[in-house]
Amino acid sequence: MKITLLQRDICWADPAHNRARLDKVFAGVEKSDLYVLPEMFSTGFCTQPAGIAESGNSETLAWMCKVAAERDCAIAGSVAVEENGTYYNRFYFVYPDGTIRSYDKKHLFSYGGEHLCFTAGKERVVVEFRGVRMLLQICYDLRFPVWTRNRGDYDMILYVASWPTSRVEAWNLLLRARAIENQCYVAGVNRVGTDPSCTYCGGTVLIDPYGKTVAECETGRECEVSGSVDMEQLEVYRKKFPVLGDADAFDLG
Repeated sequence: MKITLLQRDICWADPAHNRARLDKVFAGVEKSDLYVLPEMFSTGFCTQPAGIAESGNSETLAWMCKVAAERDCAIAGSVAVEENGTYYNRFYFVYPDGTIRSYDKKHLFSYGGEHLCFTAGKERVVVEFRGVRMLLQICYDLRFPVWTRNRGDYDMILYVASWPTSRVEAWNLLLRARAIENQCYVAGVNRVGTDPSCTYCGGTVLIDPYGKTVAECETGRECEVSGSVDMEQLEVYRKKFPVLGDADAFDLG
């Protein structure tokens, strides 16, 4: 499966403008099976979502469905969503036939106050597309390996993020740790630019199960990068070196 990661700047609290900018990107980007956008790609990362978050049937979600249908691909990224007065940081995974799967961020970023207005998700979500099973995760989830632990139910983790420059070394290291410990591919898509609180330098990368870089974006600028997920190679590696079979048993409360 071919995957394209889109490292983008985000215009604060302006979904229409951000969608229009992405339309220009998609007009020139190469054909891929899956496109992945950053966290809250339509608004920027907002911890005070009133007046900024979109509805559950937003124009942004309709746009994602349109792109997926026109390009015969899947498209993924998180959006700030309001439903009946409750706010969620929601990771959408949209299929070309219009099917929508979603994951609500489990670990809300309390240091930045995200937990004060948003409601945490409770369900771990794995989607399957064109032979690859993918675990959906958002930004701060990266710091919690128990929630992410591979139970034999996925082949790749998708992380979408607004991870600031000041902590980018943690982003770089933890993405590789998650790939190695879970014997899986990891795609990490981070934004660039600035918002009212932070500066972002990217670090968007596709990592293989050995922790090696398959493809990466240039630091500090908007760009796109593509790479392939080799399922045959992954299966050979897991059978040859069956680490997951020796994992500790645990239950999530």
